[in-house]
Amino acid sequence: QVQLVESGGRLVQAGDSLKLTCATSGRALYTTAWFRQAPGKEREFVAAISWSSAPPRYTNSVKDRFTISRDNAKNEIYLQMSSLKPEDTAVYYCAINIRGTYAEDEFGVWGQGTQVTVSS
Repeated sequence: QVQLVESGGRLVQAGDSLKLTCATSGRALYTTAWFRQAPGKEREFVAAISWSSAPPRYTNSVKDRFTISRDNAKNEIYLQMSSLKPEDTAVYYCAINIRGTYAEDEFGVWGQGTQVTVSS
């Protein structure tokens, strides 16, 4: 069973940049995504990246501000966030889909999350 550990979340100011890391416990050539959950809100999809050469996918609210990437040699997936806004405040989770698709309901292995707080 692959295990995921997120890190990098912290308190930042609006307009700052932040990079989150998702470390996997093994050779995880899976499609990996970042989701987030703000207080009182449902968890939402943020971005996903395939283990292959397929282009990443982003939710509209983070396009042009967030970049998802991976380092297969290190078994790590990253979320580079820039121009952060208070509405980006949430717990950020990484998850994998062993089926390899971007279907949001197929991500079945989750990390424990890392808190990102953006102050105005």
